Amino acid sequence: MDSPRAEAQFLRTLAAIRTRCAQVHDLAEKGALQYFDYYPARRDAVIAFCASIMQRDFANAFDTIPPHGRWRHLDAGLPRIAPLLQSWAASGVSIAEQCKRLLDLFLVSVLLDAGAGNDWTYTEPGTGRTFSRSEGLGVASLHMFCAGLFSGSAEQPCRVDAQGLARITTDKVAEAMQVTEANPMVGLDGRTELLVRLSAALASNPQFFGEDARPGNMLDFLETQSTLSGPTRHIPITALWTVLIDGLSPIWPSRHTLDGIALGDVWPCPALALAHPEDECASESYVPFHKLSGWIAYSLVEPIQKLMGWTVDGVEDLTGLPEYRNGGLLIDFSMLRLRPNVLDAQCFPQGTRNGIPRLPPSHPAVVEWRAMTVIELDRIADGLRRRFKLDAQTLTLAQVLESATWKGGREIARTMRPETGGPPIDIISDGTVF
Repeated sequence: MDSPRAEAQFLRTLAAIRTRCAQVHDLAEKGALQYFDYYPARRDAVIAFCASIMQRDFANAFDTIPPHGRWRHLDAGLPRIAPLLQSWAASGVSIAEQCKRLLDLFLVSVLLDAGAGNDWTYTEPGTGRTFSRSEGLGVASLHMFCAGLFSGSAEQPCRVDAQGLARITTDKVAEAMQVTEANPMVGLDGRTELLVRLSAALASNPQFFGEDARPGNMLDFLETQSTLSGPTRHIPITALWTVLIDGLSPIWPSRHTLDGIALGDVWPCPALALAHPEDECASESYVPFHKLSGWIAYSLVEPIQKLMGWTVDGVEDLTGLPEYRNGGLLIDFSMLRLRPNVLDAQCFPQGTRNGIPRLPPSHPAVVEWRAMTVIELDRIADGLRRRFKLDAQTLTLAQVLESATWKGGREIARTMRPETGGPPIDIISDGTVF
């Protein structure tokens, strides 16, 4: 790279994610990772497992598979978004405003979606249904939204804006999410701080979020970046990515910076540095993931396309999400195996080398694991397309994530670890990465 600034800008692009992850994957093929051995022959078993789940749930009607997005979690157990839209429409709310409200909701819901741990649950008021993990966080966030917890407008509770978010406290989030000593949540403080920082980000970026500083106003910005082809408005995915990476940059904890630019979900990979000692710049071994930004992007594309009838071009440039469900699939099927004794004993419960290791997102083993996940999700998707004789337009990566890998990772985890259903590596989460 020409300069630290140019490198920082590159690491924040969509293309950088696959480029750097592919470099890590190349090391795996040479047996040059530090923490994992790689068994690509096991991919066929992963593809067969995923294919069986898809056929079980969709009976080969793969055109009915929805894209991976927050909408599904908000509708866990019963429809909630459709009735909400119907109530707004009955009150005379325009389609554009309905879409903005969903963008408000989906964005804040994803930011609350970092792993909650194995012990937390949420019991929904009114239905009495109990949910955990992503579904629990999603249903809880919907009720918080409808109660006006994120809104600074007494007249309109169903919105998210800087004024409302500035009043968020850990106690308010804990109460709304039913967190107690008996119902603990991992990363409660981190996700609360994320919402407070979101307030500042919205207020400081009116070019994206408007004068009233709400996420849904990005719809107006995206329209300025669009083109018309006949009656259809086309939005490039790069325009949405710019909003998320530049507009939300202030919300991420300052972990690694280049030229004063906070990089976000970007981490050094020592295996890359060892493989390329000639690289003078340490950031050449940094691997970007931007998982929550990618999860937000997938989630926001759906209401934009469904409600506005716009087409978002280039969605295929989004990567598979490097998180513990998709990644757990690779470890539980032994495509990736931790090398014996490669982790210190303190990475395990009680300081033994038994049980599930617990690692922070910064640990080089987690960086390797996530990079391998990004590339293997592409290859698993290609394998499923070959198996079902479909192309990438007919079976998208977003559909594979929804119907196969994320669901498959959860199901194999329940089989392998029925007492918790947790991942094969426990992530020490602060609520801002996973």
